[in-house]
Amino acid sequence: MRVGIPKVLSVWSTHQFWIGFLRALGVARKNIVFSSDTSERQFREFGKGRGTVDSCYPVKCVSGHYGELVFGQRKPIDMLLSPLFYNLPSFLRGHVLDTYACPRDMAAAENIKAGFLREKDAFAERGVTLLRPFVSLGDPELVPRQLQAALGEALHTSYQEVVEAVEAGYRALDSFNSRMRAKSREVLSACGQERRPCLMVLARPYHMDPGIGHEIEGQLQSHGFPILWAQYFPIDDDLMSWLFGREVAAGRIGSPFDIADVWQSSYSNSTNEILWGAKVAARCPWITGVIRLSSYECGMDQPTYTPVQKIVETSGTLFFKFGDLDATKPTGSVKIRVETIVHYLEQYSGRIIEAKLARLPARCPLAANEVTAACG
Repeated sequence: MRVGIPKVLSVWSTHQFWIGFLRALGVARKNIVFSSDTSERQFREFGKGRGTVDSCYPVKCVSGHYGELVFGQRKPIDMLLSPLFYNLPSFLRGHVLDTYACPRDMAAAENIKAGFLREKDAFAERGVTLLRPFVSLGDPELVPRQLQAALGEALHTSYQEVVEAVEAGYRALDSFNSRMRAKSREVLSACGQERRPCLMVLARPYHMDPGIGHEIEGQLQSHGFPILWAQYFPIDDDLMSWLFGREVAAGRIGSPFDIADVWQSSYSNSTNEILWGAKVAARCPWITGVIRLSSYECGMDQPTYTPVQKIVETSGTLFFKFGDLDATKPTGSVKIRVETIVHYLEQYSGRIIEAKLARLPARCPLAANEVTAACG
C-alpha cells in the first residue's frame, strides 16, 4: 500500500507524525510518498484547471500537490491522505488560550477536492482513495477516535492499533522537534563563541517550502548568516531562564512561554508562535535581524504586523518584512532587498549584540564552558 501526502500547509509542521503513525500501522517508509516542493512547473503540469478561487496563495498551491501525487507518480499511490487540522501540537500549549489551525488550511482539502471531481472523478479513475480525516492534533486524547473513524476501514485497523500508532506518531514528531531545537542551539552556541550574528525567520510553517517562501532565507544564508526558525528555537530551561527569568521573577509574565503581555487573543497556533518568536528575537543577542514572511492578503497575519515589528524594533533588532509573497516571484526585487538586508546586518550587528548582552544576566548558558566565555 502506497500513501501520498501533500507536503504543503500544516503538513510541513506535522509530517513526522504521519510517518511515525503510518509506519506503526505497517506501511513501509518507501511507500509513504510526499509531494515535492511547490513550484510553477508542479502547478502547470498537475494542478492547472483544478484549482480554487482563493486569495490564499498556499491553498491555491495544493492543487498542484494533489495532481502530482495522483498523476505524477511512476508507481501509483493507493491512498491520498490530506488531513483537515482543527488544532496543532505546540510547545506553547498550556501557556496560550489554544492552538487552532488556520481555517483556510483546514478547509483546503475540501476546496481542492472539488477541482478533481469537476468533470469526472479523477481519484476513482486512478484507483486512489481520498482520505480527509478531521484531526485535533493539539488534543492527543481525541486523535485515536478521530483517526479510527476516518481511516480505520480503509487501513483495516482496530482501535487499539490506531491508539498505538498515534502514540508512535507523537514520539516521532517529538523526536524530530528535539533534534531540530538541538541543532538550533548548536548554531546559537557557535554564534555566541564567535560573536557572530544570525537571523530569525518569523513565518508560518508552509513558508519553509522553498516555492512558497521564495527561497529568501536560503539567499540570506548564502551570505554567511545562519538562519533560525521560531518554531524550532531551543526551549531548554537554562536558556529560557536567561532570556526571560527576570520578567518571570518580576511577575510581568507567567512563564517564558507566556505571550499575554503582547497578545491577548492567543488561540491561533502559528500566530502564537510568531509573537513568541518576536519576543525571543528581541532578547537573544546574536539574533540581530528578523525576517518576517507572509503570503499576500493573509487575514490571520495582518493583525500581527504592527505588534511584531514593534516588539522586535524596540530592542534595537533589525526588522525586514516580505509581506506579499504569492505566485509572482520578482527575482530582481528579492535580490536587491537581500543585498540591502546584508548591508545593514554587516553595519549594525556588532553594536546590537553588545547592547542586548548588556541587558541580560552575565552568566550565559550558551558559553562553551557554561560560564561567560562566549557571552560576557
